[in-house]
Amino acid sequence: MKTFLMIATAAALSACASSPMMMKGVDNAALPEAVRVPAGQKQMMSTWATGEITYECREKAGMAGQHEWAFVGPVATLYSGDKKMVGKYYAGPTWESADGSKVTGKQVAIAPASPGSIPLQLVKAEPAMGQGAMTGVSYIQRLNTKGGVAPAMACDAMGKGKRQVVAYEADYVFYGM
Repeated sequence: MKTFLMIATAAALSACASSPMMMKGVDNAALPEAVRVPAGQKQMMSTWATGEITYECREKAGMAGQHEWAFVGPVATLYSGDKKMVGKYYAGPTWESADGSKVTGKQVAIAPASPGSIPLQLVKAEPAMGQGAMTGVSYIQRLNTKGGVAPAMACDAMGKGKRQVVAYEADYVFYGM
């Protein structure tokens, strides 16, 4: 069961902003310090995502003859609490709302998650493109991750160039001033 109330669209977001039924807040003090948002940030919305991360078997940089699974990129669908598709997430990293607004960002920090899951993450957002749900987003957290780690199967010279897709789930929480 998801721990966050999901807000789907800019209209729902603005309706909730003045409503006594605010979305449940993330307790940043309970998170690893590295992925806490800076003071003054306010939670704007949160979504849960289900998707895939692609990895490719490549030669390790500067280590001839050694290979590893290298991150290629993610593709995920963002959902509201009532399981309606509200956007997508893809390489960039980019979060795009169904209303067309989107943000890209740069990773600020990560923190370990449960074994077998990609790390928790804090991303600093660039200014939004377009007007809508992503307008004003300044930070994004990836929380409650499940799956998504590089494949356990061997990656060697025979497999060089092969790609593997790994399923994952996460909550994405959006903040602004």
